[in-house]
Amino acid sequence: MRTPKPYTAARMAGIAPFHVMDILARAQALEAAGRDIIHLEIGEPDFATPTPIVEAGVAALRAGHTHYTGALGLPALREAIAGFYATRWQAAVDPARILVTPGASGALLLTLGLLAGPGDEVLMADPGYPCNRHFARFCDARAVSVPVDAGSGFQLTLALIERHATPATRAVLIASPSNPTGTAIAPDELARIHDWCAAQGVALIVDEIYLALTYDGSEHSAARWDDVFVINSFSKYFQMTGWRLGWLLAPAWAMPELERLAQNLFLAAPTPAQHAALAAFSTVTLDELEARKAELRDRRDYLLPALRERGFVIPMQPQGAFYLYADCSTHTDDSVQFAQALLEQVGVAVTPGLDFGQHQPQRFLRIAYTQPLPRLAEATARIDGFLAR
Repeated sequence: MRTPKPYTAARMAGIAPFHVMDILARAQALEAAGRDIIHLEIGEPDFATPTPIVEAGVAALRAGHTHYTGALGLPALREAIAGFYATRWQAAVDPARILVTPGASGALLLTLGLLAGPGDEVLMADPGYPCNRHFARFCDARAVSVPVDAGSGFQLTLALIERHATPATRAVLIASPSNPTGTAIAPDELARIHDWCAAQGVALIVDEIYLALTYDGSEHSAARWDDVFVINSFSKYFQMTGWRLGWLLAPAWAMPELERLAQNLFLAAPTPAQHAALAAFSTVTLDELEARKAELRDRRDYLLPALRERGFVIPMQPQGAFYLYADCSTHTDDSVQFAQALLEQVGVAVTPGLDFGQHQPQRFLRIAYTQPLPRLAEATARIDGFLAR
């Protein structure tokens, strides 16, 4: 007699797998079999964590800093983050409004756990980072995916928000620069969105994970307002992906409830990672990070025209992050099949648009310029051979 399978929560039906992980798994299997694979699929730079951060983490472990911190994080780290806002973005931030989290995902989970529940709606761009809509679903709220394209800069605009908002809208979630498109929201449009949300009593959540990786234009942070939920991370600019550390800047009124949620959901962010991150703001580390940022910009400036020359349509130059969201419809009507064939035949791994929403995903590929220039040149040569077939 077979043992009956326990029931699973209904919310699981609305949480899709992260398809890029399937691409990565297949790419790693091909590598294990001896193939040379160029990884342009994962949103992770090839750079190692800067040495001062690593050394600070090792020193913390040797000093015995392996116990819990408070749920809000190390006071010294919260102060250092506030100092970064002041010097980098000229935003006066009270450290008491900063909560250190296990990655930016922890910050988003806390924010939506506070703001959204059954029957509530959260507006976000499509295409967009897939976990955003899945976190809303996890909170039994509804992610309202608003189709965006080159006409809106692949971003939500106030006009789009007004068109899709309903009495059930509890929050608007934007990312600038964004994943997967790398596009940013202009300061005046961001201000209009903020003012509308404030007037309507709708929470504004701004994902600034890639803000310090802005290559074109100014880095303008939503932290200049004290009523916005701002999410950031040590993963991308600071290149600490595996350390799992992020932060949330929240309105003062929300901090007691966010602290209570954090205590119950994950207790605290990893202690050694928090001590390591204190070194992320040193002059030596920041100089190294800026040099790496310049290299990422050079990679974008090589790969963007190279892909356009090969028939991929990229209507806008991305202002930041490290992605190109490329329309491949001149070559295929199925980006999933195209990505699979590109990997199997010539060993170039990219991500199909299916991961990022339902707005014409079959037309798009996300290509991450997270490999050195010689590897990007090799990738374009392999793409040439693939297209010639």
